[in-house]
Amino acid sequence: MSTTEKGMLRRVVGSSVIGSTIEWYDFFLYGVIAGLVFNKLYFPSDDPFISTLLAYATFAVGFVARPLGGIVFGHFGDKIGRKSMLIITLTIMGISTALIAVVPTYEKIGIWAPIILIILRIVQGLGLGGEWGGAVLMTFEHAPLSKRGLYASFPQIGLSIGLLLSSGVVGLLSAMLPDEAFMSWGWRIAFALSTLLIFLGLWIRLNVSESPEFQAVKNHNKESSIPIKDMWRGNVGNVIAGMGARYIDGVFFNVMGVFSLTYLTNIINVTRSTALIGVSAAAFVMCFFIPFFGHLSDRYGRTRTYLYGSLITGFSALPAFWLMSNSGGNSLVIWLSIIIPFGILYASVYGPEAALFAELFDAKVRYTGMSFVYQFSGIFASGMTPIIAATLLQMNNNSPTILTLYVAFSGIVSALSVYWIQRKKSRSKQTAEEPSEAIPS
Repeated sequence: MSTTEKGMLRRVVGSSVIGSTIEWYDFFLYGVIAGLVFNKLYFPSDDPFISTLLAYATFAVGFVARPLGGIVFGHFGDKIGRKSMLIITLTIMGISTALIAVVPTYEKIGIWAPIILIILRIVQGLGLGGEWGGAVLMTFEHAPLSKRGLYASFPQIGLSIGLLLSSGVVGLLSAMLPDEAFMSWGWRIAFALSTLLIFLGLWIRLNVSESPEFQAVKNHNKESSIPIKDMWRGNVGNVIAGMGARYIDGVFFNVMGVFSLTYLTNIINVTRSTALIGVSAAAFVMCFFIPFFGHLSDRYGRTRTYLYGSLITGFSALPAFWLMSNSGGNSLVIWLSIIIPFGILYASVYGPEAALFAELFDAKVRYTGMSFVYQFSGIFASGMTPIIAATLLQMNNNSPTILTLYVAFSGIVSALSVYWIQRKKSRSKQTAEEPSEAIPS
């Protein structure tokens, strides 16, 4: 790799990390606020459980919109280019998030308050649906073949930094402001910050080159005419197995990064700041372990790393929630119960995931294919998880046992899905290495 190529690769990595950080900050800020503010100001009810359920329902709406965004922006990303789609998606996310900061409450405009909130959440989902695949592909397709797991994991760090910023900003505002001020206007500052971040992200993304692998497809006029159609041709198994592999990622992230805030504050009765510090610390630790496991996937194999990671991550929910439940309100115990499973173990899945999904598809349909796999499965694996978690907790008299079994089940599903991918890869490799039969003379 030449000096010029290395310089461009560094710029691409930097732009992907910063851009994805902004996108995830916008998206997860809504999840952090949903169980703390929106359930009270936008979905008031005499029953706190119903209010929380309604607030998380709007959180899930964003995940429902993401597959559509993945298909639309994936289509044009596979036909026009990765770079231009990333600029558009960043703009969409930034504007929709900034507008959430000024939506009046239910008390002021009635039913229109949750309606407007839902519309903006849908727009957020559309933007992020197209963002993830493009950001990952820019680094994956620029990187050397032997280091694609590592470089594709760098945009994944945007998730942990975005979560760190969103929970950190809300935690800081919550600690600095009286509860009345935070509930009245303090939380809006976190959303307004998106306006500043969007200009930084756009400036960086305008100064990188198009993916060389896609450029090669375009130079040879091999673009797919209908990427979503070509994605399914010969890839049905990969699509289904990819969605199954994604299951543990979506479930575990939203149980530990989103639902745990509600569980700790409402059930364990710890302070909002203590819960947010735990999630923020886990997100910080995760920043270092995501590329670590991405590197391991280059060294020991993508599927092997992901398979073991799925099982270990899924079964870690049981001791994590046991520690929370038996912490006696001890902050250090609560933080460790979040940091170890969420900050370290979860990275064993999220680090190799981008490269794993990218390698399921050819370059001409890769943007569409991996976006569809990641975003469509997210409806069930991610968007529905806080609702499922709240319901399982309510059904079991606030005991998390059934919830942790559900998380473990998702890990088993993902491990089996990745095992299928590995078997298919092995069969394909074996077939390719078999000598062809000699043609009789």
